[in-house]
Amino acid sequence: MIDVYYWPTPNGWKVTIMLEECGLDYTVHAVDIGSGDQFKAEFLRICPNNRMPAIIDHAPLGGGKPLALFESGAILEYLADKTGKFLPTEPAARYEVLQWAYWQMANLGPMMGNANHFKNYAKNLVDDAAQLQYGTKRFVGEVDRLCGVMDAQLSVNQYLAGATYSIADMLAWPWAMLLDKLIDEAIWGNYPHLKRWVDEVGARPAVQKGRNVHRELSERQLTPEQEKVRRELLFNQTNEKVRAAREQAAQSRG
Repeated sequence: MIDVYYWPTPNGWKVTIMLEECGLDYTVHAVDIGSGDQFKAEFLRICPNNRMPAIIDHAPLGGGKPLALFESGAILEYLADKTGKFLPTEPAARYEVLQWAYWQMANLGPMMGNANHFKNYAKNLVDDAAQLQYGTKRFVGEVDRLCGVMDAQLSVNQYLAGATYSIADMLAWPWAMLLDKLIDEAIWGNYPHLKRWVDEVGARPAVQKGRNVHRELSERQLTPEQEKVRRELLFNQTNEKVRAAREQAAQSRG
């Protein structure tokens, strides 16, 4: 059994999609990132970076005591090795997949997150809209470039890493499927091959099931005060603000 520490966001969906694709049994533990669950001592013992998703595998690859892992890319690579699925063992094919997996972790996810922040959230956090112009242009422009990279790759390949569906697709799809909502509704007209891939991957039953895990939590209505707390937790974290939680977690270990 695998415990999954999760909230319904693109990074959380990656793990539940992979678990569904692999047919693994898992239990979901909701980590409400809008109310501060990610700073609780019991979660920090699993994920010192105070970010979900994370897992604990009680029957880990290679045996031994339960294995805790954080970072979605590491989790999917581990689950692929554990099950022998969605990541080739032959070196050339394996690294073809891994380069696109790492590309997503370093590029698509962070750039889309920043673009979404400046375009959709920051306007509620600052009074002077002019302060947002450079950040919005910078990150939306980079997302546009990354869309071009994916569209070119998918114009000659069915999937990101070639002819076979892999963890590279599962890592990228949860972000790419939101492009029209985060960036622009008309974006698909510029990237037909990317849109074809988004639709094909999204039609997979395991992808749909993993995407819908605790979907109701992301659709709940927040009061203005709850939304204020949520924004403070998500966008104004500093070392000083999380130091106390880390120290509390360390003390509880002892």
